[in-house]
Formats: sequence, structure tokens, C-alpha cells
Amino acid sequence: MAKKSRTRKRLSRQEIRDLDIEIRFLEGIVERDPRYADALRILSDDYLLRGHFDLGLGLDEQLVELDPENPESYFNLACSYALNGQYRGAADALSLAIDRGYSDWKWITREASFESFRSTPEFQEIQNRIQAILALNADL
Repeated sequence: MAKKSRTRKRLSRQEIRDLDIEIRFLEGIVERDPRYADALRILSDDYLLRGHFDLGLGLDEQLVELDPENPESYFNLACSYALNGQYRGAADALSLAIDRGYSDWKWITREASFESFRSTPEFQEIQNRIQAILALNADL
């Protein structure tokens, strides 16, 4: 599982130009093959790096439809919902990621996309669920 934040970082002019070229290239690929999951994932990450959170969210929703059992797709969807201020959606997607086997609890607490989400009651629900899972596993 890739361990990199999917949110915007400060980019140089050259990095912005290169990213925009990559985005246009990937948009062409996805236009020709809208089910090409690897291209969708990279394009979603690129949109998020450029601050186009709504476009990244749309692609993450497509990725979940393409592979509904992939926990990382649900985690990425949760990131996109959080970046768009849709905290209920973020909590639901993160819960579905956990249901499908996502278990990198430390990464959930460090993910930059969740910065504002962490202060919400919805995130506390997820934290409570994680604590219950950890307690259950400790008893085994």
C-alpha cells in the first residue's frame, strides 16, 4: 500500500507544469479507457496535488465502483470526501475500508487529508471503532 499523502504540497513552477502535462496525458487515456484503474488512481492523485479535490473525488468514486472490495480505494475515497468537507461520507468510506481489511491505524492518524476531519464527531466514531478492534485483537 502506498504511504504518501494525496494532498497538495507546495510545488515549484516546473513541477506544476510537469503535473499539468501529466494530467492532460492521463485525461486522454481515461477518456479512451474509463475503466483503466491505474490511470484513474494516478490522475486522482494528480488532481488532489493540484487542489482539484472535486475532480479527485469523482475519480475515487469510479475506482470504488470498479473494484468494490479494494480497501485502499475506499481509504482514498475517504481522503477525497474529507478534503471536500464531506465528513459523513469520509467516515462511511473509511468504515468500508476497515470492513474490507484496511488496518494501518497509524497512517489514519497521520494522513494529511484528514487534518480537518480529525476534529469531527464522525472521525471520533472511526477512532472508537479502531479502539474496539485493537482491544478485541489484544484479547486473542
